[in-house]
Amino acid sequence: MIDENQKKYWNKNLKYLVMLLGIWFLVSFVFGILLVDELNTIRLGGFKLGFWFAQQGAIYVFVILILIYIRLMNKLDKKFGYNHK
Repeated sequence: MIDENQKKYWNKNLKYLVMLLGIWFLVSFVFGILLVDELNTIRLGGFKLGFWFAQQGAIYVFVILILIYIRLMNKLDKKFGYNHK
């Protein structure tokens, strides 16, 4: 049986996942595919911004989101007493 503490932990974890996956969807799909033509009017380092998001930006953001998730989960583990260090 799951106690109230575990439910709070899991709900917070799901909140983090939805938030971070939403950002990833926005950057990779919306910026990289749907808004590519509008973003291509802006240049970043000599490249069109839509092209940059589709080719490199989404990958950079994904790696940053992984690092953010690690940090958030480490804090959450400590808060709920699940850290085993």
